[in-house]
Amino acid sequence: MTKLTDVQTELLTIACARPGRLVLPLPDRLKGGAATKVVGSLIAKGLVEEADANQDDPVWRDTGDGHGTTLVATRTGLAAIGIAPAADPATEDAPPVTSDDHAGQNDGASTDSEPAVEAAPRTRADSKQARLISMLKLPEGASVAEIVAAFGWQPHTVRGAIAGALKKKLRLNVTSEKEDQRGRVYRITD
Repeated sequence: MTKLTDVQTELLTIACARPGRLVLPLPDRLKGGAATKVVGSLIAKGLVEEADANQDDPVWRDTGDGHGTTLVATRTGLAAIGIAPAADPATEDAPPVTSDDHAGQNDGASTDSEPAVEAAPRTRADSKQARLISMLKLPEGASVAEIVAAFGWQPHTVRGAIAGALKKKLRLNVTSEKEDQRGRVYRITD
């Protein structure tokens, strides 16, 4: 499995949420040499590729003939962050991404007979993070005490996972409210 830095994971996750799996525009804090280094590493690993930019696409590099290239996450890049071909009914509302979204895009694994790839960030189905997300997606949500019992974590670890991994990294909409019987209850809402 490809090891990714936090920045690489963030860029691929953002790309998965965009139509056409566009990596651009990059976050404002990533500029100049740092941007070139991160993108170069993603391209070298086959996780991102240059594709001919459509008229409205942000341009990464000008080819010199009046055209430009943009950056697109490949199927390998999607797999590196746990995105698989469309099969998850929980993410069916997300717009599908097909191999026809960009002219000239060829990541070596895409054919017309393959199903579309969902454009929503996900985690591995067998991970603790995925189990936590499924608990929080239930209509009743989950309290800190219930999560502690399920995972054997400390309460501060539960709160940190919700604030850091779910809210900041995956940008999920996590709400909480205090209930008389259960204490603070967290839910993932759409």
